[in-house]
Amino acid sequence: MHTESPDTRELYIIQDAGLTTDELEAFDRMLVERRRGDVAEAQRHAEALGSLLSSRSESTADDEHDPEGPTLSAEWSRLHALRSETADDIAAVDAARERIRTGRYGRCSTCGRPIGVPRLEARPTTELCIVCAVAAER
Repeated sequence: MHTESPDTRELYIIQDAGLTTDELEAFDRMLVERRRGDVAEAQRHAEALGSLLSSRSESTADDEHDPEGPTLSAEWSRLHALRSETADDIAAVDAARERIRTGRYGRCSTCGRPIGVPRLEARPTTELCIVCAVAAER
C-alpha cells in the first residue's frame, strides 16, 4: 500500500493550483518590489512621526483650537494609522512569500481550491479564493 508523505501532497497542491514556475517567480518578484516600497513608506512615516513628536514637544501653542488645518493630535493619529497599515502589508507580503517558498501559494486557505491568476495579480497577498472572500465579507 502506497502512502503519501506531506512533501508529496505539497507537490500535488502546487500542480493543482495551476501556477507555473515562471508565474510563481513573477509573483515573488512582484512581492519583493512591493515589500521594498512598503519599507520605504514605513521609513517616511517614521520620519514624519519623529518630526511631529518634535513639534509637539517644542510647541506650547493650543493647536486643538487652531482653525488653520489639522491639529497635531489628528495628524499623529493619521500618521500612526498609515504606519500600522504599512506594517500590516509588510506582514502580508512576507506571509505570501512564505506560501510561495512552501508550495502553498495560489491555494485558498479556507477551501483549498486554486485562487485564479487574475485574482492573484490584483491581490498578490490574498489567501482566499473569490468565493471564500465574498463569503467572508458577509
